[in-house]
Amino acid sequence: MLVPRVTAALVLLAAASALPAQKPRARDLQLPIGGTPGRLDAITDVAGVEVGSTTLISGEGPLAVGRGPVRTGVTVVHPRGKANHDPVFAAWFTLNGNGEMTGTTWVQESGLLEGPVAITNTHSVGVVRDAIIQWEIAQKNALQPWWLPVVAETYDGRLNDINGFHVRPEHVSAALDSASAGLPLEGAVGGGTGMVCHGFKGGIGTASRRLTDAQGGYTVGVLVQCNYGARQDLRIAGVPVGEEIRDLLPCSANAGPLAAGARRCDAPGGAESETDADQGSIIVVVATDAPLLPHQLKRLATRVALGIGRQGGFGANGSGDIFIAFSTANPGAWADDPPLKTIRMIPNGRLSPLFVATVQATEAAITNALLAANTMTGADDVRVYALPVDRLLAAMRKYGRMP
Repeated sequence: MLVPRVTAALVLLAAASALPAQKPRARDLQLPIGGTPGRLDAITDVAGVEVGSTTLISGEGPLAVGRGPVRTGVTVVHPRGKANHDPVFAAWFTLNGNGEMTGTTWVQESGLLEGPVAITNTHSVGVVRDAIIQWEIAQKNALQPWWLPVVAETYDGRLNDINGFHVRPEHVSAALDSASAGLPLEGAVGGGTGMVCHGFKGGIGTASRRLTDAQGGYTVGVLVQCNYGARQDLRIAGVPVGEEIRDLLPCSANAGPLAAGARRCDAPGGAESETDADQGSIIVVVATDAPLLPHQLKRLATRVALGIGRQGGFGANGSGDIFIAFSTANPGAWADDPPLKTIRMIPNGRLSPLFVATVQATEAAITNALLAANTMTGADDVRVYALPVDRLLAAMRKYGRMP
């Protein structure tokens, strides 16, 4: 999505949109990632799921803590939609734990996700968590007298005034209230506004895969906040795209003195440092309409790591790679009445197609995040370039991976 640059007023772009993506997505480009996408090729292909976002962009030039530049936001996922507070079976998994996802001890203990999942920047987890509690209370949701919201984060401090605490409760409420079942906004939006992925501009991406009728016809949808990985490791549909596009690394657009280790955008060459490659994270939300129990959803969540690995992620020491999966099947399973429940589930022997769909949708969602994001210049004039589609396609053709 194209976001206009402003220098004075704070820009607030609320919620998921039913409008089509403004840049080509993996499906449009016929990238051979595999599987059959759903109608929207998005997490919202799972019936009931709604996604909303609030994007905050303002200011330019030198960083002034508390004033900006601001490049951040929040993204929320309602498992059954904002009007339906029925909990869903869920499970979580961490590939590398240098990050945060609140509320997961209760998810693990109860096997239930009892509200939305939110994603933001590292230093805004607390305010987003508290705002969700306030929102739940305002909904007069009497499910329980206490709340343990699930809020996850990745670090946007390269482009954003992360210590300025610009995400506020009203921004969270806007994302929660305006969430929709349409195609979610992708790229530098919501919680993904200031994120960097494999040395390119990253952010929010989504995709889905639909099983055949013989496999049950179920849908797996994935939403990622992509902020991880080294350029040289980037793979798309098996093609070493990062090796083919070695330039366009993050750089400084400032004509003045440079910070230690920085490189001017007009300087030739340049290389990604080990620190750059190691600092980053990815949060992944997996939704399915397949009737799975919590232990089966844990198995689904672990397969996300394989999709990230196919893309070139290794779970670096400095990375927070944390995933949560939920099923919209079995409504009412949480309630105390009646005292005996009848639960539907898929036999373990029939789970493999769902595992494959999760891996494929994860890879496609990361790719869509990269394709949707535009070049961004943020705090201290740091510039992060968008993945150039023409050079991506040239690399795909070089390796014989285009139709």
